[in-house]
Amino acid sequence: MVNRLSLKHFNYRTSGFGRWTFYLLLFIFLFSLSSCEGDDLKKVSSIAANKVTLTKDRTYGVEIIYSDSAKVKAKGYAPILDKVTPSAGIAYSEMPKGVKIYFLDDFLKSKGTITSDYAINKEAEKITIFRKNVVVVTDNMTFTTEELTWDENKKKYFSPAGTVTTKDGNILNGTSFEAPQDFSTYSITMPSGQANVENGKLP
Repeated sequence: MVNRLSLKHFNYRTSGFGRWTFYLLLFIFLFSLSSCEGDDLKKVSSIAANKVTLTKDRTYGVEIIYSDSAKVKAKGYAPILDKVTPSAGIAYSEMPKGVKIYFLDDFLKSKGTITSDYAINKEAEKITIFRKNVVVVTDNMTFTTEELTWDENKKKYFSPAGTVTTKDGNILNGTSFEAPQDFSTYSITMPSGQANVENGKLP
């Protein structure tokens, strides 16, 4: 309202060339306002479109069992399991307080473990990602990393980088870690580290 009054008063005192200049400035001013409003509306629409609502179903003290060909291959425990269902997308499970997985032999005895501070299971993709302070312990080695992915379809574990400590104390840092799901073997790219030397010879 204040702007309209001041513009009207200004128009009353103008004439001729000045009046056309005033109309031109007024047009630019109004056009700028409309452009700003349009941009703001677009931003609001964009934010609204990108908003995703989540529904969480939380369970405490969860036991996780993995079987293959009717045989139990692994058993685990998670303090908290969240079944997350987004309003758009595929449901997944989160373990925000971490998880511990035990690898089992044919007699259901533990032959290794995986622990992490966080994990997410994408059931539709058959992928589980362990994150934060991930530690894998087997009879042959210990592997530490910040991220480890288990691909159930390929029956393999993958990690972008990590450290392998072998049973005899050798330490290898490298990238592109890969191992079968029983961790019987492993490969690591660009390894560097330290090795124990006995009698002046590498083991």
